[in-house]
Amino acid sequence: MTQLSGQTVVVIGGSAGIGLATARLARREGASVVLVGRDKDRLERAGAEIQAAGTAAFDANDTDRLAAFLTEQPGPVDHVLVTAGRPYYGLLADMDVAAASRHLAEHVALPLALARAAVGTVRPGGTLLFVSGTGARRPAPGLAVIAAMTAALPALAANLALEIAPIRVNVIAAGFVDTPLSAELLGDGLEQRRSQLRATLPIGRVVGPDDVAALAVHLMVNTALTGATYDIDGGQQLVR
Repeated sequence: MTQLSGQTVVVIGGSAGIGLATARLARREGASVVLVGRDKDRLERAGAEIQAAGTAAFDANDTDRLAAFLTEQPGPVDHVLVTAGRPYYGLLADMDVAAASRHLAEHVALPLALARAAVGTVRPGGTLLFVSGTGARRPAPGLAVIAAMTAALPALAANLALEIAPIRVNVIAAGFVDTPLSAELLGDGLEQRRSQLRATLPIGRVVGPDDVAALAVHLMVNTALTGATYDIDGGQQLVR
């Protein structure tokens, strides 16, 4: 028997990076996996690769569609991982405040909407997992918006874990992870960042999507864990 045999895992943001790595591992552990994302073509390619039970292309910030999606599943969902979205960086002087406000509102509304929709559709003892970060815990110019979300999500998860118990709610706080999104954000600076991390991190290597996937599956399997935030950054917070 594998760790997730007979269970259903939904991955929101499952077409690449951490989401796809978690979907792969969940399949290896016996789960039936459903992938959700915005890009239909990329989602279908990922679904074919891992032999997903299904794919659904929509914006998870559409809270009505999200609730309908969970209700439409043929049986109870065991675990939901949310990796959708991208960080918002910007100096205050250059910031589009309206766009920043929408970003904050969406990233607070999504956990709330998912938690409400989970009651009655996610089995008791199942898990809601939200991916956050550790990098914005240290203040710096340009990080105001992402820092606010970095602080807010653990508080949201702790409160939701009480309100929708026995469904469990946890946060994965990752440092730099070598994903396609990281490559897109850093562009020509990607290899320099990798070299810097290899030289400075206590683990002596760069954290990859498979590392985060292993933590995600552990949080699904270990039924004693709820209302907490789990850091995975290779010791990035320990070094300057």
